[in-house]
Amino acid sequence: MFNRRDALLSGLATGLVGSAARAAVPVSWPAFPAEEIALWPGPPPGAPARLPVEDVIETGNAERHGRMVKGLARPRMKVFRPAKPNGAALLVTPGGGYSVIVIDVEGYQIAPWLAERGWTVFVLYYRLPGEGWANRADVPLADAQRAMRLIRSRAATYGFDPSKVGALGFSAGGHVCGDLATRFDAKVYTPVDAADRLSARPAVAAPIYAVQSMSDPLAHGGSRDMLLGPNSSSAMQMAHSVARNVTSATPPTFLAHAEDDTVVSVENSVEMRAALKAAGVKVETHLFTVGGHGLGTPGPAGEPARHWKELFATWARAQGLG
Repeated sequence: MFNRRDALLSGLATGLVGSAARAAVPVSWPAFPAEEIALWPGPPPGAPARLPVEDVIETGNAERHGRMVKGLARPRMKVFRPAKPNGAALLVTPGGGYSVIVIDVEGYQIAPWLAERGWTVFVLYYRLPGEGWANRADVPLADAQRAMRLIRSRAATYGFDPSKVGALGFSAGGHVCGDLATRFDAKVYTPVDAADRLSARPAVAAPIYAVQSMSDPLAHGGSRDMLLGPNSSSAMQMAHSVARNVTSATPPTFLAHAEDDTVVSVENSVEMRAALKAAGVKVETHLFTVGGHGLGTPGPAGEPARHWKELFATWARAQGLG
């Protein structure tokens, strides 16, 4: 299944979404998880005259869903509550090349695992920048900032410490995570309520096999074109390359990447680590020989890359997050 998913995502993220989406039959969401939080009280900022229409693309099989979603006009979070809360929370941002959101593989499959270990998990459906929104390059970041502030505003409701909210993201969602970790205080939307007075800085950040650089030769071209538009300038590319925005205020960061990743070069994480070290930010780095784009999940049993989750959980607890 995972090789099929890798191939499909690679095509989608380089601009081939149209034919796959037209051939897909939308499916309904399961009853689980039912609890969700809308990000914005009305239409999201910068809305186009005609809002995108949400569509779900099923790429899985009878045993395991593999859904991707596009046409996000209603950004929101799905909530996974733990049976035994550990006092901390995580915002999860799935990937998809900024063309779709891979909601199952990098959202609904990881969230229950994290919730079983005590974290209250919020899986983010962020807007896709190429769907007509104004200021497209900052649209995912605006949703991520707003999500972090809303999560903190509801900490008492969910039973966790508002200072213990981390961010975890995959692939292009790893770029959302990294952008949030480095530009958490960038003014990318007009405040709408009291929640927007809260900090959007995550306590820790974990960009996993993440898109990081928007400049060649490291850039993932499909993600860059969807985020910045075609023919983006070198100045725009540098401004939205996460490593270039690292400061001493960037939170402790966990990086994991496979050296045989043929979708997003491992050098994205290598460059990010160097920037974090130069800024004096604590960084945990795991580079696996084998794992592909996805770190082997759900690959062969015993493959070291499959154990990145346990490594992350141990590291997060060591940072005081749970």
